[in-house]
Amino acid sequence: MRDGTQLHTMVSEASGEFSFTKIPPGSYLVTVSAKGFAPFTSPEFDLAEQQTYEVLNVSLSVATANIEVTVRPTDLIAAEQIKVEEKQRLIGVIPNFYTSYIHDAASLTAKQKFSLATRGTFDPVALIGVGIAAGMEQATNAYAGYGQGAAGYSKRYAARFVDGRSSDFLTHAVFPTLLHQDPRYYYQGSGSVKSRLLHAVSSAFLTRNDNGRRAPNYSYLLGNMCAGALSNLYYPKANRGPNLVFTDAAIGLAGRIGGNILREFSKRLTTNVPGDGR
Repeated sequence: MRDGTQLHTMVSEASGEFSFTKIPPGSYLVTVSAKGFAPFTSPEFDLAEQQTYEVLNVSLSVATANIEVTVRPTDLIAAEQIKVEEKQRLIGVIPNFYTSYIHDAASLTAKQKFSLATRGTFDPVALIGVGIAAGMEQATNAYAGYGQGAAGYSKRYAARFVDGRSSDFLTHAVFPTLLHQDPRYYYQGSGSVKSRLLHAVSSAFLTRNDNGRRAPNYSYLLGNMCAGALSNLYYPKANRGPNLVFTDAAIGLAGRIGGNILREFSKRLTTNVPGDGR
């Protein structure tokens, strides 16, 4: 009615027909609604006592869908993903920050590449690993020019420390920034063991550019060679030369391949893993 009171409500027949009876005189509006359609409201009309009135041209239009789209900057998405990656640890202890279990992860900015490299290379567990490696060299008298005792161990520790930090920053931050490449390993997680093994090994030689396209992993190969060249500045003179560069590069590459294989097959042993890979 005109005052807004809803006098009668009914469901129409299959043909869409409906009728109301015993309606008191007054002014009325007819409102028709159906799921998925915009409601129809007739013009106002007056009814006298015992009058018949037919509502013509009742038509419902498809309702307009309201779709909300939220656009978020890529660097914010990447920052959230990095926070998760920095919690990933093998058996809850060993850092596994450079494994992306999200197949279409957001590309990293230069700042984020350096931040992740810093977080990984100065992790306490990584520094403990430096100490263990220096101890093994001390025990086998590797790089004899360093000598023995506390002084010899300190020199070996310092060399290993610089080796790791320079390699990490060059391969994970400096060259990836200059060449616009992603320093992370992308977990496959599906397919045969052979295909996953091939993916892990090939990822030492191939990577993604920041635009998502596959490309030779120049960042790692160049960074690895440059880190080996820098070692000539502080290793004993007897061990310096091209042989040191290529030996360190070969060891680094072998470590990269081994690390990728471990990343590919250790998901169940890694904490805080998101997604399922490809």
